[in-house]
Amino acid sequence: METTRQAKIARLLQKELSEIFRLQTAKTQGVLVSVSAVRVSPDLSVARVYLSVFPSDKAPTILENIKRNAKTIRYDLAQKVRFQLRKTPELTFFLDDTLDYLEHIDELLADKKDEK
Repeated sequence: METTRQAKIARLLQKELSEIFRLQTAKTQGVLVSVSAVRVSPDLSVARVYLSVFPSDKAPTILENIKRNAKTIRYDLAQKVRFQLRKTPELTFFLDDTLDYLEHIDELLADKKDEK
């Protein structure tokens, strides 16, 4: 169960990381990276960041690039939250594929509807 403190920190990290990714992806045309969720460990030392990438065919490449630059991203985040948090959590990035999953379900339903 997530505590109130964890939820507040997760929201703060999600907001600031979204801004960081928005500024970084403004330079690359046609790629959008959004932070769909952040889960913080009970001891506030690790944050699991779930990213949604559009277009989804570029997602593995973008995620690999983000993982390589995780220390730089953490530093940028620490500069933004230095007055709210004493220590910035370690960031681990994951791909959030719920939108692709929903799209696949919609395609299956549409196929089923066409068969009738």
